[in-house]
Amino acid sequence: MKNYFLAIDIGASSGRHILGSVDNGKLVLEEIYRFKNGAVEKDGKLVWDDNALYESIVEGLKRCKEINKIPVTVGIDTWGVDYALLDENDALIGEVYSYRDERTLAVMKEVYSIVSEKELYEATGIKEQVFNTVFQLFCDKKSGKLKKAKTFLMMPDYLGFLLTGVKKNEYTNASTTGLLNAKTRDWDYGIIEKLGFPKSLFKPLYDPCEKVGSLRPEIVEEVGFDTTVYLPATHDTASAVMAVPSEKNPLYISSGTWSLIGIETPKENTSDPAKNSGFTNEGGFNKTVRFLKNIMGMWMIQCIKKELDDKYSFTDFVALSRAAEDFNSTVDVNDLSFFSPKSMINAVKDYCKKSGEKVPETVGEIARCVYLSLAESYKKSVEQIEDITGEKFDKIHIVGGGCQNVLMNELTAKVTGRTVVAGPVEATATGNILAQMLAKKEIKSLSEGKALIRDSFEIKEIKA
Repeated sequence: MKNYFLAIDIGASSGRHILGSVDNGKLVLEEIYRFKNGAVEKDGKLVWDDNALYESIVEGLKRCKEINKIPVTVGIDTWGVDYALLDENDALIGEVYSYRDERTLAVMKEVYSIVSEKELYEATGIKEQVFNTVFQLFCDKKSGKLKKAKTFLMMPDYLGFLLTGVKKNEYTNASTTGLLNAKTRDWDYGIIEKLGFPKSLFKPLYDPCEKVGSLRPEIVEEVGFDTTVYLPATHDTASAVMAVPSEKNPLYISSGTWSLIGIETPKENTSDPAKNSGFTNEGGFNKTVRFLKNIMGMWMIQCIKKELDDKYSFTDFVALSRAAEDFNSTVDVNDLSFFSPKSMINAVKDYCKKSGEKVPETVGEIARCVYLSLAESYKKSVEQIEDITGEKFDKIHIVGGGCQNVLMNELTAKVTGRTVVAGPVEATATGNILAQMLAKKEIKSLSEGKALIRDSFEIKEIKA
């Protein structure tokens, strides 16, 4: 009998239910349900619609029953840094804030007056980002929200709790908080105490492949079956890195709303060069460290698309960009002006104007500017990784939805001077499914899983 494994992969703009199974020695993926996601404005705050997310998860489970493909296991992954706080009755306290809310800007200096930026980085290995959980929690402390809190759960932990009634904190997502010790890979209670956060909030950490529990009885009744929820690498990038098809310490870009560029290593790097170059140390499968840099990614194109009322598809942006190939202005894609602007188009134009670059006017020129700027950012990041680690890389593995952008792959190869290896597309869901397969002993090792990926999906090479 064929086993089905369900990856519930939720990104900042959409979520998908993807079933994985093995057929004739190949991993077969089937997207059975897709739903929209996005931060919503509520009383001047940017928050996640947690009720809609939960309802969408349940609807996707119902779809499994409708097509008679009942998963033996389920795993949930999401973005990082955002979390839910529960009270003594396990009820949600307030809203689940989006990392793009601006509330943290007011507290960063206050946090650093207690724990300096240097001390925080040396302890946790997490780069300063305005949205880091440590700053969000400090806002909750100042507002009094923490006084009622008894449980802290990262977003996928919380969604798993809603399904099972079991609360478990998973390591890879917790590693994005800025509250884990980079060396011990556990909560840094010294930092937590200094910042005045209740130690009792931060429960034991579990690794991917850990069993969470069965569905709550009322959900079983609603969806028509029971299954077991397991922890994958619940941070979407950690799952995506599991699906990079190479086993030889590859340089990767997980390309989606964000571009995460880095390597996977057994040891953290909290050196001054790493800090000054903007690198972060996040958790990976089997307690590895993802030494990487966050780059703005396809977020800019997504915003431009939305701003133009979805008149153009992503394919249209590529075609228009090719038609504007003589336009070569670039921007710093990591500039804060591109983080959450009212108009991404105006933000790009204003940056070019201020920096003395030719200002893009057509849609094609704007898209070309973004794509070329991303490639330039990749080039700089690759060179920094090589300088910091002393390693050299002749290939860049691009995984995730962004690897479908042929122009972006070509520009990356050309600008960086390195061969681009593109695929698999559904890297996050694939990594999520591999963790479930490992938990159920469907595969014996991650190496076996990577071999399965190479045998199952089209992997393309683009020469420099």
